[in-house]
Amino acid sequence: MSEPSPSAAPLLARLLDLLADDAPAEALGAVTSEARAAGVPAAELAEVERAAATALRIRGALRQHRRRELQLTALFDTAGDLAASRDLDDVLKAIVRRARMLLGTDTAYLTLPDEEAGDTYMRVTDGSVSVLFQRLRLELGEGLGGLVAQTASPYATPDYRTDERFHHTRNINAGVLDEGLVAILGVPLLLGSSRGGTGKVIGVLFAADRAARVFSPDEVALLCSLAAHAAIAIDTARALDDTRSALAELAGANAELAEANAAVRAHSAAMRRAEEAHDRLTDLVLRGGDVKDVAVSVAGLLDSPLTIHDPGGRPLAAVRPDGTGFAADSMDAGWLAGTAEESRHGARAVHRDGRWICAVLAGQELLASLVLHRPDRLDDSDRRLFERAAVVTGLLLLLRRTVAETENRIRGELISDLLGDPERDPAGLAERGRRLGIDLDRPHLLLVAEAAARERLGGAAMRYLFGGDIHGVSAEHAGTVVLLIDCDAGGTPVGDAARAAAAQLGHLVQAPVTVAGTGPARGARELAAAYAEAARCLRAMRVLGREGEGACVDELGFLGVVLGNAKDVDGFVTAVLGPLLRYDERRGTHLVRTLRAYFGAGGSLIRAKDELHVHVNTVVQRLDRIQVLLGRDWNEPDRALELQLALRLHLLSGGRDR
Repeated sequence: MSEPSPSAAPLLARLLDLLADDAPAEALGAVTSEARAAGVPAAELAEVERAAATALRIRGALRQHRRRELQLTALFDTAGDLAASRDLDDVLKAIVRRARMLLGTDTAYLTLPDEEAGDTYMRVTDGSVSVLFQRLRLELGEGLGGLVAQTASPYATPDYRTDERFHHTRNINAGVLDEGLVAILGVPLLLGSSRGGTGKVIGVLFAADRAARVFSPDEVALLCSLAAHAAIAIDTARALDDTRSALAELAGANAELAEANAAVRAHSAAMRRAEEAHDRLTDLVLRGGDVKDVAVSVAGLLDSPLTIHDPGGRPLAAVRPDGTGFAADSMDAGWLAGTAEESRHGARAVHRDGRWICAVLAGQELLASLVLHRPDRLDDSDRRLFERAAVVTGLLLLLRRTVAETENRIRGELISDLLGDPERDPAGLAERGRRLGIDLDRPHLLLVAEAAARERLGGAAMRYLFGGDIHGVSAEHAGTVVLLIDCDAGGTPVGDAARAAAAQLGHLVQAPVTVAGTGPARGARELAAAYAEAARCLRAMRVLGREGEGACVDELGFLGVVLGNAKDVDGFVTAVLGPLLRYDERRGTHLVRTLRAYFGAGGSLIRAKDELHVHVNTVVQRLDRIQVLLGRDWNEPDRALELQLALRLHLLSGGRDR
């Protein structure tokens, strides 16, 4: 009697145990080899292989989540340091230390200008081992830091020693070589504005590695957020120093002591109010608040309505001073973009048309705009509070987007599997979707987008979903970007959704984006079929020269009938021949029959009148009536082709001529 075949169940259980223990990838892969060696039957072996692949993906996602959590914790700790400490040295050391931890670099440091000496010196370092590097002083305009200070923009180099963009000097090269640095990222500490209207750079924050490395846009944005915190700390310390100096000067001026004391008390009260406001905003970050919470706090503190708008002008939050919300209109995107750009270049809030506007930035990227609806001027303390609110709003939006992008990538794997092989396991795909918060049994619109700037389209699609009130997920598939958008019955028509997506994605990518839409569809099989139809529609739009537009199959005329799955023949025939059919029905004429005979005779009036058994003048009169009903272009090549197809379909579907 033969022994029973080994079962896959123990191996599947072992995969779960290894995943729970955070075992290395090699251990998970070894389970498949063990199953193969044990002689597990082919069907169960395939199940073990699929389970091992899924476990590896889950392990990767969990590790990525843990890394994001560490970054968020470090950012929150930095905000807590600002709230808990008024000592500038302690705050700057904490920021530099967190910068090194967030980016995982070998070292991080911060330089400040020495106004008296006319050069720049190392203020704080973390991870440095070279005394020569720690004592390095740079002339203004030298090295990577000099370029950052001159342009007020972040710069990164994968290999500083061979990068010719920077002014190399023997002094700087010696310090960098002694420290062993190769890859360096530097971002400016911006504060206030100069007389020329550009932001004043009061220092540079660096992160550096002792090996070649390319810094990602997210890493640049995170370091810029920390630099903004450092600028706030320096600004607060300088304000406190100004207060102490004023007190020292007043001690020797007995005659003006009363008036000066009143000024100091007012200044101190304003400083305390600003510090309390900053503590409240920092607490929002620590509690995981959102942009509406920021709007509520700032509107109450400044006693004015406040709205927050995305780069396209759409409102993200609108709050009155009493904390109640209201329906805000979208702002003109061009006006808002120009004003936000002025705020970005000046690194401060600007006053335009009875409103204060402050750009919300992540590095050089505009995330949103804060709009304070207040016609009168803001004093320095209130303006500083408003500008700090923009920094906190940018941090919250950046953290939200980072989490949303991570979740979208995980959900995007489901979409790729669904479109690649929907017949493999429809029930399993539906279950995976439910676990990820995507109900595939609900109706969805499916949009397929393509652009020449293909490398930027995927990120733009995630920002498009993240920035508005659209509930959906995106994934890159077969050279295009697919957006699966949850919809309700009677919602936005698919053609309108495609056009809106094409316009917004084109704005984000800064290049034409073509979008084809289908749906609503539900379930794995319907969604896969909808994708195939949208892909055909996209190819047709390319052939028709409609790049940069949005459309659905039903809007492509006779091509929609050929390409679409629904094949609404009656609707197409009615849309094309409707005026003639109704005229014949009401008046008992034969316009449809005459048009068919005319096309069948190759446009010959003589042959057409023989087919119809009427006088040639009758044919001419009927064609004149057809022109009145259909328009002067009825006999142009494209229109004629559409009419002939509609006539043939009308005949094949059983339509009768009078």
